[in-house]
Amino acid sequence: MLNRVLGRLSARAAGATAMLAVLSGTASAVTVPILVADVDSGRVIYSQAPTDPWYPASITKLMTTYVALDLVRQGRASMDTLITISPTAAAEPPSKMGFKPGTQLTLGNALKIIMVKSANDVAFAIGESLGGSVDGFATMMNDSARRIGMQDSRWTNPNGLPDPRQWTSARDMAVLARALIREFPDQHDLFSISAIQFGGAVIPNHNGLLGRYPGADGMKTGFICSGGFNVVATATRNDHRIVAIVMGQPSPRERDVKTADLFDYGFGQEASGPSLESLPASALGAPPDMRPYVCGGKKIPAIEEGPGAVTASGPTAAQLLGGAAATSPALALAAFSSPAMRGRTLPPRAPLQPVAVWIGRDPGEGQRILEQQVAEAKAAAVNARTARLEAAKSRREAALAKRQAAKEAAKEAAQAHSAQAHAAKASTKAAKAGGGSALPHAATAYTSTEAPAMPEAKPGKGLANGPVKGKAAAHAAKPAGAKPAATKAPVKPNKKAAKAEEE
Repeated sequence: MLNRVLGRLSARAAGATAMLAVLSGTASAVTVPILVADVDSGRVIYSQAPTDPWYPASITKLMTTYVALDLVRQGRASMDTLITISPTAAAEPPSKMGFKPGTQLTLGNALKIIMVKSANDVAFAIGESLGGSVDGFATMMNDSARRIGMQDSRWTNPNGLPDPRQWTSARDMAVLARALIREFPDQHDLFSISAIQFGGAVIPNHNGLLGRYPGADGMKTGFICSGGFNVVATATRNDHRIVAIVMGQPSPRERDVKTADLFDYGFGQEASGPSLESLPASALGAPPDMRPYVCGGKKIPAIEEGPGAVTASGPTAAQLLGGAAATSPALALAAFSSPAMRGRTLPPRAPLQPVAVWIGRDPGEGQRILEQQVAEAKAAAVNARTARLEAAKSRREAALAKRQAAKEAAKEAAQAHSAQAHAAKASTKAAKAGGGSALPHAATAYTSTEAPAMPEAKPGKGLANGPVKGKAAAHAAKPAGAKPAATKAPVKPNKKAAKAEEE
């Protein structure tokens, strides 16, 4: 497990290194690996870059299947051995079946699933269950690869998910294909299943040649951005079986059409080339990263199709479009050099013939488990819906309470404002009502409306400046602010009062 984690952590750094090599000019173009060989003799019919290292993606599952079948042959496992989906296996990214942790299925069903659905979770579980751990199973993969003559392969996981330390070559995959066919003839049908049926679901094989190219009978496809679209394919015609390996293609359609052209070419040739084992080693020390070619990049370099790639035109194009056997490797590869050829597709697929797979020990147990899971899923859905409705109801009630509180607060504020306004109005009204009876500051309650006239002083007595006479004396005796007295008849002086005043 530690090796696997370290491998995934270093994947990004390794990819960046490969990309820098391409952009710096040390690798101006990439030659994708292609190989056609005779299954019986192991002789090479056509090849380009056959031993170059390449990221295998899900064609790794052929190696996983070989190790599993070898364990069955040794009696260390059986097709009924139960494979358990661990939490780690269940967490593997797609493509996957999505089984819950703890789910069990037989090895036979697991192998059918990884050959058709290419399920990463199931392949991972096979490795854990048969090898004790993924690292232990990877050791078994490498030991088996060396034993059957695979010279260029390094394996670290059983499903082919990206790992910069895991690679293979077209030659090694041809060696593996021959070993599977020759050593396990009873499992021949495992590689040609057109579809599986799990419960009510029918899942077709990713191999687009099955049911579309006459005689196609295997084996496995694979794709990751760093490796492009790969395929290990076999086909039989007149008891002559050939294997074609095509790697690094930009789309599954181009991969399938190119492989069909290579089959056409291969069936028209004698298997007189070198043996797979004698092919010279590659000068490359690591696989190129195809991510900028396949999954995007600011500047995508051209992909070399290898020696003999020519532009198809005229009769050659018509010949390839018509599906006739190509007469040279150049014609077999020319379909992807001409814009007129890039729209080619294979014929429609023949009707699928699904093979049933199940979880558990047998179909009955599998059906019971599925029914239980369906019931649990429905109950969970009902509970989730009820929880959502309750949460929505709580939110509505909280919003209603908030609006009601806001309304009450607004009402209280309005009442308080109205009371203040009423009090202010009443105060103003009271002030206006009492304004007419207000007394002047100079007036008192004891002020007489008619002040008595002051008697005239007698000359020479009591005044410093002498006596005041006439109206001037009367005017001087008036209080300040007093209204002029009404004219009345003269009052006869009171001699006693005058005398008292003088004293």
